[in-house]
Amino acid sequence: MHDILKNCPVCGGRLFATSLKCLNCKSTFQGRFSLNEFTTLSQDALNFLRVYLKNRGNLSKVAEIMNISYPTAHVWFSNVLKQLGYLQPSEQVGETFYVNVADVLEDLENGDINFQEALNVLKTGKKRRDSS
Repeated sequence: MHDILKNCPVCGGRLFATSLKCLNCKSTFQGRFSLNEFTTLSQDALNFLRVYLKNRGNLSKVAEIMNISYPTAHVWFSNVLKQLGYLQPSEQVGETFYVNVADVLEDLENGDINFQEALNVLKTGKKRRDSS
């Protein structure tokens, strides 16, 4: 089986399911079926969520299992919440979360952040936006 496509590969529009089939009896159901918010998660976010749930929400244990720091695990968790649309706007204002070091290095290379900011982002997992 293939993973469900999130967006149309032709135009980028939102997709919905129109057919469901039972693997056991082969019954088929036609219609317009909505997909839940978890179908929009990236594979990495789904994997993180699985580890998080298996460990009953213990981010320290998640960090240990995934061989990442606790702050990085916290950033991953915040990113999953953001992808699911669970963060309130007040929780998102002024913060950009980075998923990996490559994003930070790219911002540094492009001059979007300086060395000290890059170091801070790598330590804390987040970057404060300018308030101007």
